[in-house]
Amino acid sequence: MTGSLFARAVARPLAEELRPAAISEVIGQDHLLGPDGPLGRMLRGKRLSSFVLWGPPGVGKTTIARLIAAEAGYEFSQLSAVSTGIVDLRKAIAAAAVLREDTGKSTAVFIDELHRFSRPVQDAMLPAIEDGTFVLIGATTENPSFSLVSALLSRAKVFTLNRLDVEHLDQVIARAERHFDRPLPLDPGARDALIAMADGDARYLLGLCEDLFSMAADAPLTTAELAAFAQSRAPLYDKGKEEHFNLLSCFHKSLRGSGVDAALYWAARMLAGGEDPAVIFRRLACAASEDVGMADPNAMIQVMTAWQAFERVGLPEGRLFLAQAINYVATAPKSNASYLAFDRATALAKKTGSLPPPKHILNAPTALMKELGYHKGYAYDHDHPDAFSGQEFFPDEIAASNPEPLYAPNERGFERDIRKRLAYWSAKRDAGR
Repeated sequence: MTGSLFARAVARPLAEELRPAAISEVIGQDHLLGPDGPLGRMLRGKRLSSFVLWGPPGVGKTTIARLIAAEAGYEFSQLSAVSTGIVDLRKAIAAAAVLREDTGKSTAVFIDELHRFSRPVQDAMLPAIEDGTFVLIGATTENPSFSLVSALLSRAKVFTLNRLDVEHLDQVIARAERHFDRPLPLDPGARDALIAMADGDARYLLGLCEDLFSMAADAPLTTAELAAFAQSRAPLYDKGKEEHFNLLSCFHKSLRGSGVDAALYWAARMLAGGEDPAVIFRRLACAASEDVGMADPNAMIQVMTAWQAFERVGLPEGRLFLAQAINYVATAPKSNASYLAFDRATALAKKTGSLPPPKHILNAPTALMKELGYHKGYAYDHDHPDAFSGQEFFPDEIAASNPEPLYAPNERGFERDIRKRLAYWSAKRDAGR
């Protein structure tokens, strides 16, 4: 009894104190836990199948796992892939097998940070999941498609948890206020700032609330006073993981869609998260070619010049060069005609194989090559009006098939002039045949 008395005397973190005691108390995940949600249906049937909870930190993954197991009548065993390995996993599997054999009760083994397990450890779970020795409940903050083996994904459903929004986080604060029986010592603006600071993470928010309730405040804190008290939270951004690629994708699509403000926002998000500016400039260069292309050839020049200036000057002034390049690319006329042209050229090259080039466009540096007809009949374009001879440069077999043009410029930006030029040359070529 002495141990339990001491345990009760130890103060627990507020996030643990306010952990929901029933599924109905979980905030923000009704799409999974509601009557029509997949986990809600499992609970109605009191029969669990293996699943993985995927979502950002502080949205209730561990809580849901505990409550689902308890309300479905399963024994609950918890492991963390950060601090355990295959030995601990085998012990949990053995204990689940013994419990099922002796009592007929099933075990739900919850593995937090499941993505941290190596592939061999993940593979070691498969037979026990397959034969029903235990039900796996995994939790991960990383995309399971990248971090979990395909054999495990085929045996466990993946359920995505939502990031908590402002309304949900406000409910979390209300619970903390009821627990302490007094309001947070914040003015309305500071309360909004606190929610923004939490960035969707209820556990982090409750940690801040706990600190605020423990302070002696003569008057509610303002936003500036809250910032000084709590400092700022580092954004959720892992440069080597999925978030890195997600934000780059958002950035590139904003550029492509001429969403200049959104492009600036995503770039700022990446910089705030510690991203290497060179990564952002590389994506800008790709967009300048893939999505702007010949509609405004200056886009590439702007990006590369801004990049060089950034490398010479660095931050903080260098962010202005980045912003200028982003603004140029995002607001430039768009064309992917060059991108599509090379795709068509690649497909044609694969289809036609190693066709010999026409001899008239081959150099003839030796007498033998001249005798074989190399360079014979070549027309030097600058000797013709408009520096255009109209000669054929494709292999004979391709030219004879009269292929569709590979490069098809559109009517936007500089390509409008290119389109007219190509039409003019095409007409001259046809007239000379």
